[in-house]
Amino acid sequence: METDDLIKALAADARRSRLSTPAAWSGAVLAAVAVAGIVFFSLLGARPDIVGAAQSFRFLFKFVVTIALAASAFGPLTMLSRPDADARALMARLAIAPALLAAGIIAELTISAPDTWSTKLVGTNSLVCVTFIPLIGIGPLALLLLALRHGAPSQPTLAGAMAGLTAGGVAATFYAAHCTDDSPLFVATWYTIAIAVLTALGALTSRRFVHW
Repeated sequence: METDDLIKALAADARRSRLSTPAAWSGAVLAAVAVAGIVFFSLLGARPDIVGAAQSFRFLFKFVVTIALAASAFGPLTMLSRPDADARALMARLAIAPALLAAGIIAELTISAPDTWSTKLVGTNSLVCVTFIPLIGIGPLALLLLALRHGAPSQPTLAGAMAGLTAGGVAATFYAAHCTDDSPLFVATWYTIAIAVLTALGALTSRRFVHW
């Protein structure tokens, strides 16, 4: 039997014997969002001035970036759960969130005085950010890795990294509702570091636990 035929047979057998792949991913996503929400509201909660903050484009822009990241990483993640996956076309979508953030940074640097840039970058909640985004995202990451095990990924490290990016985007979306640092400079620095922790954890964990 040719290798390609064997891969297709194994994948077909997995689909017949277990929960369907779409159902597994739908359940994982819903559970991941629910778990992230429970952890967020248990540990932090929304910022006190969220109603007023919601009138600010800078505050809302954080959600645009984090949701774009989660959505763009989820496509390659589901694709990579298949043994015959070629996610290169979907991987290009990962540039959406960084491009949005880069545009936000350019706008921020244009309208703000240079002597305020370092203050905006450092912010007031950097330690909270790099601590709580991974804490909020660890549960969603575990659920997405479990869903990944339902498939048959031939590139588990890359698939795990996509799970970490997705979980990081979900966690950062919740955390953004608490964070009082709305500058794109802050988001680009500290949110990125926090999400990178989950991405690395997903990649390292999947190498050992996600295989076929």
